[in-house]
Amino acid sequence: MAENEPEKQVKSKQRVADHGEVFTAEREVNAMLDLVKPETERIDSRFLEPACGNGNFLAEILRRKLAVVERTYAKNQADYERYAVLAVSSMYGIDILHDNVTECRERLYDIFNETYTALYGAICLDECRRSVRFLLETNIVWGDALDFTNPETKQPLVLAEWSAVSSTMFQRRDYQFRFLVEKTHQFSLFSDEGDPADIDQPVKDYPLVHFLQLSEPSELSEPRFLQDV
Repeated sequence: MAENEPEKQVKSKQRVADHGEVFTAEREVNAMLDLVKPETERIDSRFLEPACGNGNFLAEILRRKLAVVERTYAKNQADYERYAVLAVSSMYGIDILHDNVTECRERLYDIFNETYTALYGAICLDECRRSVRFLLETNIVWGDALDFTNPETKQPLVLAEWSAVSSTMFQRRDYQFRFLVEKTHQFSLFSDEGDPADIDQPVKDYPLVHFLQLSEPSELSEPRFLQDV
């Protein structure tokens, strides 16, 4: 949906009947996010929307995060790119309807790309754009958040944890979604609180990768499997 189009809370009566799909209006989205405003403006604060629809909440969170990135780092393109990628990497969404997932990914990408292009024009890097697209394809997933599986394959949902470990390098670890919402993790996505013995281990652990090369396959980017998914 283009940003200047009238907001629609219902796509069809059939979708409401089949899936209870009603989108949250912009006013309510902003009112709810204002309750946790400091977190929405922290670049690396992780947000998961388990019924993300086409991204009403995630879109506003990303706008807020990118506004902070722009205010703080816009004078240095490399710094802006690194922190913009970090902001996108902190956004997670799950939806049971595949078209919503596709629409959400495109909507979030457009928010990033419009800001990025407005700032740097012809000197924008395609590598940065590819990294952002890859993050959205990885973090916004088609799934049933109630039974923790993909609706088609019935395979367990897996989410990627992204961490900035230096000025340029990112670490990726994959976790089963169901573990992230059980008791140990119910208050914080990818929580490291509590007894370390109780914290679930990642199912895949990837080598470090440059933030502009997240989407580039190579032998060095192959994951180390730690347990069966």
